Amino acid sequence: MSWFRREKAGISTATEHKKEAPDGLWNKCPSCKKPLLNIEQIENKYVCHYCGYHLRIGSAAYFSILFDDNQFTELFANLRSGDPLNFEDTKKYTERLEESYAKTGLNDAIRCAHGKTEGQDIVVACMDFTFIGGSMGSVVGEKIARSIDYCLAKRIPFMLISKSGGARMMEAAFSLMQMAKTSAKLALLAEAKIPYICLLTDPTTGGVTASYAMLGDINIAEPGALIGFAGPRVIKETIKKDLPKGFQTSEFLLEHGFLDFIVDRRQLKQKIALFLKMVN
Repeated sequence: MSWFRREKAGISTATEHKKEAPDGLWNKCPSCKKPLLNIEQIENKYVCHYCGYHLRIGSAAYFSILFDDNQFTELFANLRSGDPLNFEDTKKYTERLEESYAKTGLNDAIRCAHGKTEGQDIVVACMDFTFIGGSMGSVVGEKIARSIDYCLAKRIPFMLISKSGGARMMEAAFSLMQMAKTSAKLALLAEAKIPYICLLTDPTTGGVTASYAMLGDINIAEPGALIGFAGPRVIKETIKKDLPKGFQTSEFLLEHGFLDFIVDRRQLKQKIALFLKMVN
């Protein structure tokens, strides 16, 4: 049985014979640092199966989770931001937009779609943090407004998934105006008694939190999400006091009455479908 015996200590392989794992096959959990296989992430709805951490995902992943068989019709897909102020800091705003188009394959920081969740019609507007930090510009406000008009015309429930760093200051007042614009449209949705569901994900901050992200018939959030208006450092410097442990997390907000409940992403579709059945 000499073929079981290793004649040389160690194993050496020539560089040209080594095989590298393909890019994108593995990821690392930001929380527990354990390796995650990409296929397993998709099956587990992008939640770490070791520690339950919810990885940041974009509109494409949320649509695949919420819509039956990932079938949907995208609405107002071709809207793109202008540059009404000819804004320029370290680079032109138009250059930033072109870079974001090329990098993300998106036309702006939000996508809207009409599909079915467990057989029930719903319109979902989902923000993408990869596009200039998910900032709220004029296109974001316009897409939300048009989606609400679409829901009013067809009497379809509306869901908005927030993931944003706040208002897009390259558009200055044009961006801030979207807070009032979207809030006014949501008031029409409430008058028509059409359900509006808010899902707050990590992070939801700034003018988005101060407007449409907290105006839902139900406000829900993912576990461990950062939710707030100003950052913790700014608040601490303003009030000159230490902040409570877990400040601005979804668990802290639930405890203080700002949220209705926290939902694990793996149960998100079932929870949304249940709510729609209850109100319809």
